[in-house]
Order: sequence, then C-alpha cells, then structure tokens
Amino acid sequence: MEMLLFGIWTLLTLIPCPGAIEELFEVSVWPNQALVEFGQSLVINCSTTCPNPGPSGIETFLKKIQVGKGLQWREFLLEDVTENSVLQCFFSCAGIQKDTSLDIIVYQPPEQVILELQPAWVAVDEAFTVKCQVPSVTPLENLTLTLLQDNEELHRKNFVSMTVASQRAEVTISVRAQRENDRCNFSCHAELDLSSQGGGLFHGNSAIKLLRIFEFSQSPQIWISSLLEVGMAETVSCKVSRVFPAKEVIFHMFLGDQELSPFLFWREDTAWANGTVRAMKTGDQELSCLVSLGPMEQKTRKSVYVYSFPPPILEIEELYPLAGTDINVTCSGHVLTSPSPTLQLQGAPTLSAPGETVWLLLTAREEDDGRNFSCEASLEVQGQRLVKNTVTQLHVLYKPRLEESGCPGNQTWVEGMEQMLTCVPEGNPVPALECTWNGMIIDLEVPQKATQNHTGTYCCTATNKLGSVRKDIDVTVEGLDKGVNSTLFIIIAVLGVGGITLALYLNYRPCKMKRKKLPYRQKKYNKEEEENQFAVQQAEKCNSHNC
Repeated sequence: MEMLLFGIWTLLTLIPCPGAIEELFEVSVWPNQALVEFGQSLVINCSTTCPNPGPSGIETFLKKIQVGKGLQWREFLLEDVTENSVLQCFFSCAGIQKDTSLDIIVYQPPEQVILELQPAWVAVDEAFTVKCQVPSVTPLENLTLTLLQDNEELHRKNFVSMTVASQRAEVTISVRAQRENDRCNFSCHAELDLSSQGGGLFHGNSAIKLLRIFEFSQSPQIWISSLLEVGMAETVSCKVSRVFPAKEVIFHMFLGDQELSPFLFWREDTAWANGTVRAMKTGDQELSCLVSLGPMEQKTRKSVYVYSFPPPILEIEELYPLAGTDINVTCSGHVLTSPSPTLQLQGAPTLSAPGETVWLLLTAREEDDGRNFSCEASLEVQGQRLVKNTVTQLHVLYKPRLEESGCPGNQTWVEGMEQMLTCVPEGNPVPALECTWNGMIIDLEVPQKATQNHTGTYCCTATNKLGSVRKDIDVTVEGLDKGVNSTLFIIIAVLGVGGITLALYLNYRPCKMKRKKLPYRQKKYNKEEEENQFAVQQAEKCNSHNC
C-alpha cells in the first residue's frame, strides 16, 4: 500500500500545473521589424514553443490571407499595406493564451520632387519664391528637403516635429533678385532616412529650374525725321537704356502695318535697332517700336508725315543748238508734287506763282557752250521749307576758229632749245588740228630742238563737222647771243618751254590720221556719235541758208 501511494505521488509530481505550463511556452513573430513600401504586401510568420498548441492566429485590420501552417506555426500574407498598424500574433496552450505584437511601418520613397520658381523671370530687387514639394512621401519625420542654388545649399528643412499624419511635404522660401542670380540653376533634393527602422536611405531630385533676372525700367525711344518722302529710304533707330541683359532684347518695328527688318546692336546696358523705312503712300502715318525682354514689353510710337516731292522738270528746246539759234528753256513742277511748288529758273527775272511754269527765251552764243541751267522748286511741308534742283547743261555748236590769242601768227623760237608750235583751235565739236611745214605733217606733241632750218611758214588747219579753217604761222629762230646773257636766257627759255609743254599737254588731243599725224588735244567732251551726226545735219542746214 505504501508502495502504491509513493507511485501516485511520484506521478503527480511529474504532471505540471497550469501555471507552470504558462511559464513554459512562448509566442514569437517574424519579422521582428516590419518595414513595407506603400501598397506592397508583407508575409508574417507566427510560431510557438507549445508542443500541442490550441487556437491561434493574428489580429489586424489589414487584409490577410493564411498561406501556410504547421503544428507550432502559422504564416499569413498581408496585401496592399497602406497604413501603419500594430499586428497581434497569439497562441493558446493548455487553455492559456499568449500573444506578441508587431509594429508595421509603411514607407513611401520621395519619387516625385517638384520645384517651382515664381516667377521664372523676375525684375532686379524684386522678390521671388523657391518652392519644393513632394506630393507622396512616408514617414515625414524621416524626410529632409534641401534647396540648392548651383549645387550650393540655399535652405534645408526636416520634418521631425510633424505629428499630423500626412504624405505631403513642402518647403518655400523668398529671395530678393540680384543681377548675379541671372541664369542660376535651382533644384531640390529629398532624402528619406529609414536606417533607424532597419531600412535604407532613399533619395529624390527635382528637375533643374533656370532663373532669369531682368531690368527694364525705361521706355524705348524712336529717332527719325518727322517728314518722310514717299519712295525714299530713311533710317529709323529705336533705343532702350538701362536694360539687362541688353543682348537679349527683341525689337519689332512697324510703319503702319508694314514690319521692318532692323539690325540689332547692344553695348553694356543699352540696346538699339536700326532699320530702313520706305513709305509708299502719302499722308500721316504711325511709326512704332515694340521692345520685349522676357515677360515684359513696351511700345513707343511716333507720327510721321509722308510727302511726294519729285525733282522739278527742266526742258531745253535744243540741247545742241548752232550758235545764233533761238531756244526756249522751261522749268515746271512734277505732277506728283503736292501741293504745287514755287519755281525759279536761273536767268529768269522773277519767281513763279505756285504751280506756274517758268520759261526763258535766249539766243545761243558760243560762250554759252557748257552753260548750266538750274530749275529750283521749293515746297513748304508741315512748316518746313524743302528745296530741290534740276540742272541741265547746254552745248552750243560752232565752226572752228584759230584766234590770235590761242594760235599766234608769229612765233619766235630759241636756237638749240626744245620748242613746239603753239596753236589752240576753238570750236564745237572739238576741232582736229593738222599743221604742215614744207609739205610734212608736224607732230604737235613732241618737242624738237630748234635750228635755223625751222625758220619758215607753217600751215595749220582746224576741222570739225561744221567746217574747217586755215592759218599760216611764221616761225623765226633766233640765236642765244643777241644782247641777252646766255645763262639767263637759257633759264627763261627753259621755263617758257616748260609752260608751253604743260599747256600743250593739257590742251592738245591727238587724233589718229591715216598719214602719220597727231591732231591737237583739247578738253574732253563725251559726245556720242549721234551728236556729231546731228552737228553735220545742222551744218548742212546752215549752209543751205547761207550761214
């Protein structure tokens, strides 16, 4: 009996009591730190040391699916995790339940970082704002936003003190614009540090924004005459000062609705544009200059008056009359001139009344050859007096002459000196001159050393289309010893020959002859062949009337 009681007691000592069982089993969860990206899934494993556990599971408001189980473990899939939560894992053993909790932390990297510059163009000394925002990021207390200017830190902000559940982060600062800020690059860097929760370090960067600074405080100015002549090109200039950056100023210039094509210039803080304007209709018109820089533009206008004033018309009845012919010279205003101008003809006694033609009757004389006639028109436009002239040259035709002043009948040469025959003909057209001596043609442009053999009579003939004239020239050659100091005489002779040579060079003009000869060269007249033909016709007409 004692042995039986001893056995029962021994058995009872081997059976644990409920309190001992509670102390013996444990409940655990894996992972022990749950960090899950927003909207992703998480696998949770709950296990126990109880050899024969009873009811078990997890308690959470998240959507869960059991994906595996064993005698001492359970595995669940949590889907679309979007909020932080606390999960409870429990097991019961011999009627005793134990649980353990797991903090689930949801994070969202700063994938979208947005930087705004307001405004993108800002005037000097005006304030602009730099704003950085991250629309979706979690947890905010682990976020740091840094504003950068050309890779240098401008401002930093963290969100450790943020207690409101939010997924939006923002930082805004105000900066006063200076010229040195122009074309600076601004950006925003976001950093989410989850190393303390067992996670990593996440970065996000905004796009780079370019800031433009400008100064445009003065209105542009236009420079152009208030009077424009229709059809004539005029220069117009538009200028703006105290502008920055000057090289980026844009000009648009208009005359009415006609846009000009200006050339742009700049220097330091000044920009200007020069263009050419050509008005095609008369009357009041508006010239405008539109200047723009960034978001700013200013326009200035100037009124101009466009007038029509062609040169007056000068008509000579006959541009190449024969000497002694009566000709009419008229001066009239152009039909396009408005209002009618006042006219004055050189040589006419009085001014005309506005719109009236002025005329002059004269008899062409030889001395009128090469005479210029001037027709002047004056017009008052918008209080300004304008003047235009038309000039025409008269050419009087007359027969050749060999005057004593230009072709002396008696000439004296100095023996041994370089000498040339002096003979300058007159006439229009310019006469050709031929001189002969003893039946030989003399080259009038080549000096020759005078000898006693050159003494004699030379025959010179001047010819143009109207006729010819002859003259005999007696040449006497004298020695050096006739009452004159030879040295002084030589000096005087040399100076004389030099003067004659220069005169002949300037006045003689060679003509080609079939026989070896060079006609006299006089001043040039660029007359066309038809003028010479006309002169022949006039000569024939004159001969028929016994001129």
